[in-house]
Amino acid sequence: MTIASQSRAPGGLQPAAGAPVTIVLIDDHAIVRQGLRSLLEREADLRVVGDCGSPGEALVVVEQTRPVIALLDMKLSPASDHDGLSLCAELTKRYSGLRVLVLSTFADDALVVSAIQHGACGYVIKDVDTVELVGAIRLAARNGSAFDPRAAAAMMRSIHAPAPRTALTDRELSVLQLVAQGLSNRAIGARLYLSETTVKFHIRNIMRKLDATSRAEAVYHATQAGLDLTAI
Repeated sequence: MTIASQSRAPGGLQPAAGAPVTIVLIDDHAIVRQGLRSLLEREADLRVVGDCGSPGEALVVVEQTRPVIALLDMKLSPASDHDGLSLCAELTKRYSGLRVLVLSTFADDALVVSAIQHGACGYVIKDVDTVELVGAIRLAARNGSAFDPRAAAAMMRSIHAPAPRTALTDRELSVLQLVAQGLSNRAIGARLYLSETTVKFHIRNIMRKLDATSRAEAVYHATQAGLDLTAI
């Protein structure tokens, strides 16, 4: 975890004219954070004010630095491919003007849609070139929505995808809401006071009803039905 020395500024406000866009990097790989810092600090109008590798550290760094942009990796632990979702929701809830830009290895349609539902202002794939990444950050800082071509295509597919017709029970919806936050079966069981076996049973039913072959696909299909997966 690294925090640059600076005066504390209100979180989420657009930078004053001529002031650099302040950025916090959130990625569980230190080498990735170092590489991003090196790239971004070549730009005179961008300034990395902190970096960290876990949700807990992120809450501390963002509170202390109050950046304009949080550049957030979707995967913050080996246990989940999308545990950054819950952090995204928490950050945007705490800091109403903070712009969270997801930088992810995954271009899964469901994850793109879910990231936006959790408060992200954009979604960029990690192998994007530097020019596109810098452009996305600048656009996000101006309160724009920033998507690279693959993420934008995912959004378009989500608009035209058919919605599922089979309704979930209240318990199944509760389970799916926690799946969308990246929780494991064991963690879901602990939250809902269910055994891990019961959670697996509910997830099998959810996937069958939503005609899904993976947890992420189940989340995606549920969003197409207009279900609120951020309620818990």
